[in-house]
Amino acid sequence: MTNFIPIFPLGIAVYPDEQLNLHIFEPRYKQLIKECIAENKPFGIPSVVDRRVAEYGTLVEIIRIEKTYDNGELDVVTRGIKVFRILEVIKSIPDKMFAGAIVSYPDNQFSSNARLHAQVVHAMRELHSILQINKNFQKEDEALSSYDMAHHVGLSLTEEYELLHLFQELQRLEYLKRHLLKVIPLMAEMERLKDRVKLNGHFRNLSTGEA
Repeated sequence: MTNFIPIFPLGIAVYPDEQLNLHIFEPRYKQLIKECIAENKPFGIPSVVDRRVAEYGTLVEIIRIEKTYDNGELDVVTRGIKVFRILEVIKSIPDKMFAGAIVSYPDNQFSSNARLHAQVVHAMRELHSILQINKNFQKEDEALSSYDMAHHVGLSLTEEYELLHLFQELQRLEYLKRHLLKVIPLMAEMERLKDRVKLNGHFRNLSTGEA
């Protein structure tokens, strides 16, 4: 299936089912949002990576307008629907200030593995514990998907984008697992280093080992 969608390129990776709050201030995107609201249609957010509009992005729907400002700017709440692949960017559209794209929607598999899922959740919680971060999700840990966790494990934009175009949940969980197994020892060592630095200059009680 292919279709034409208006696009709003951003330097982020948006995932299906993710809530994204946007402040709209550019005239072209105010026009885009108003048109999508009037016609009850979604729009696409392709990722901008290394200053280029990337091949993949996520179709989003507008949930509500949170606030309208006197100058026409908008605070909008959106939700990710599904990942798309850009086949062609249409930069010039008659009577429109915004661009669009012809896109297709790759098949996305969500079947998981309980053991692998539990390993990823445990590793994510271990990382948060090391960093002394408390993350509260709107779902129970058992119900978290790779998309739910991806923004909360310290991935770079490039890594978040790589995960965006993995189309099997098992692949995405493996990707997160490899990342976490790599960064957790580094973060743990940094915390130990921080503790050693804190000791510098302080009086300490040391045993000489003599009876």
